[in-house]
Amino acid sequence: MQFLAGVGPARAKLLAKLKLATVGDLLLHYPRAHEDRHLSQRGAWGAPGSAVAVEGEIQDFQVSGGGKDLLFGRAVLATGSKSVEAVWFRRRSFRYDPFETLKKKFIPGVKLFVYGPWQFGPRGPEIRVEDHELVTDEASPHRNRWVPVYDLTEGVDGRWLRGLVWSVRGAVGGVSDPLPESVRTEHGLVPLARALEDFHFPTDLAARDRARRRLAFDEFFTLETAMARVRRERHAGPPAPSCRPTKQLLSPFRQAMGFDFTGAQKRVIIEIFEDMGSTRPMNRLLMGEVGSGKTVVAVSALLLAVESGRQAALMAPTEILAEQHVRRLERLLEGLPVRWMLLTGGRKSAESRRQREALAQGEIQIAVGTHALLESQVTFKDLGLVVIDEQHRFGVDQRAVLGSKGVSPHILLMTATPIPRTLALTYYGDLSVSAIDQLPPGRPPIVSRWTSETEALSGVRRAVQEGRQAYVVFPLVEESERLDLKAVLKGWEHLKEAFPDTTVGLLHGRMKSAEKEAVMGSFARGETKILAATPVIEVGIDVANATVLVLMNAERFGLAQLHQLRGRVGRGVHASSCYVVSGSPSLDAVERIKMFCRTSDGFQLAEEDLRRRGPGEFLGSAQHGLPEFRVGNLATDGALIAEARSAAFRLIQEDPDLAQPDHRALAADVTRRYAHRLHFARVA
Repeated sequence: MQFLAGVGPARAKLLAKLKLATVGDLLLHYPRAHEDRHLSQRGAWGAPGSAVAVEGEIQDFQVSGGGKDLLFGRAVLATGSKSVEAVWFRRRSFRYDPFETLKKKFIPGVKLFVYGPWQFGPRGPEIRVEDHELVTDEASPHRNRWVPVYDLTEGVDGRWLRGLVWSVRGAVGGVSDPLPESVRTEHGLVPLARALEDFHFPTDLAARDRARRRLAFDEFFTLETAMARVRRERHAGPPAPSCRPTKQLLSPFRQAMGFDFTGAQKRVIIEIFEDMGSTRPMNRLLMGEVGSGKTVVAVSALLLAVESGRQAALMAPTEILAEQHVRRLERLLEGLPVRWMLLTGGRKSAESRRQREALAQGEIQIAVGTHALLESQVTFKDLGLVVIDEQHRFGVDQRAVLGSKGVSPHILLMTATPIPRTLALTYYGDLSVSAIDQLPPGRPPIVSRWTSETEALSGVRRAVQEGRQAYVVFPLVEESERLDLKAVLKGWEHLKEAFPDTTVGLLHGRMKSAEKEAVMGSFARGETKILAATPVIEVGIDVANATVLVLMNAERFGLAQLHQLRGRVGRGVHASSCYVVSGSPSLDAVERIKMFCRTSDGFQLAEEDLRRRGPGEFLGSAQHGLPEFRVGNLATDGALIAEARSAAFRLIQEDPDLAQPDHRALAADVTRRYAHRLHFARVA
């Protein structure tokens, strides 16, 4: 890179911060926006503050003081029958004249281009100059066109980087196009070289949009091709254990439940049982709103594996959630000849060692645990099913480790976070997807309102007086010097003062396992009436008598997390309330909180959360290995994602190994982008 004109060793180091080391990197450093710098007549200018582009002949240039530290440079430009003032701001310096260069260049009669926001000045309209250029006959990347705006880093000037990309644009002709010509023709896509040139320096918006569509299609198509190959390789691998119902466990389990499955649960169970009955390993994602009944569906799958003579594993991200699953198993499987064990990081006793030995010998059929299940000393005799709850909290490598403890076991991933369709198609394209989109009958609605702390605590008081319980959730464990938040420790003390005759519990992630279990046990038994907690209660806490949730400093939570937390109430027959308390929310937080209070539709909130935060934040940092889309937009490109996915899966069906001459460049591109991820993709 440092051998390009204008790029020496120092600038090459700065460009390296943007991961720009080659000409190819420059061409793939796509603009994040385009500025309209076409010349505009004064009558066509927008409101004051709008950016405009003007060319004119310099009539005069003067520098004046603007206070102790500022200097103003003013150029009067003749633009046809009228004139306009262009204004530059510079800091005063006692070492040099900050306007020395402009004074030499800005002489009367010279033609000048300026761009920036305009406003009314004392002598008429004036432009606060953001960029300028002397007008010549040569084409320029900076004026009278759609101008690209790039992401920068300290020390790299936007104008200089734009000029550098402009200088290498001729190299696009040498870029290899990995997209097969048949695919490009079928989908009406421009050649890659044309797309690269038009996306950087489009002649018009139509050209830019055609280029964007091609580049976004490439991103989606390459990923979906990798997904299609993963699915094919998985189906071509060792056969999975075929699990067929004998009804020895499932029938008494269903009879003892005391309620019937909803229509949605029945549909999903049929889908899962059909998958598990096949020798093709199931790889299914089960989505369901909080309280929709995913647990009994998962237990049905566990029992199918067990009554087929196999073992099963259920992994949860936290000890609290793992312990909650065990309590449900105790209740749901009471009287059935099934042995299970709980394995968490805090359990190192001799009893745990004996249980691990029994698991390895096949005497224990179901293992429930946290990351401790991934330890090398945990082995299974015949693992037939892996269920991973809140799967987005685990990295793909962790999921792969658990899946590798059996020979092609069936995989069921569960999430209570509703995932937008575009995200499911893109990141879970090689999975089958089931959704429980129906809540059990009799669930009362949860009324959500944005209110003051005083009113929220009044709601807590009313609930306690009626014999109900309440959660008060705080976003931090300790006070932050930067953020004016009520941390859970301080909040807990405040609640004890506000409710002196009521038992107020405390729960946060830094407590020891035994402490957490004791606190939750007390709350579940109704001994603790109010629970001050961090978002550790987000998953797995099921107390039907809890009817009030207070979310303190709600601006600190994303929409998906707010919705997850809201699911902690409304789990019984009593009407429930969610009080949202916020200190000094930003405009974005105000919109987010209003939308949360307006709807309880988790999928609608998920779509909005995806739009606001992007897929990486939406899925969580543990979901490392996610591809980064430079051009494609998961919130708006749903149709293009589906189009690319269909084309990719069809291509792999026709040429599974991408061995045809037309497909070799694509095979290399898929390997380059995703080879380091495909090792884990079997359970991704």
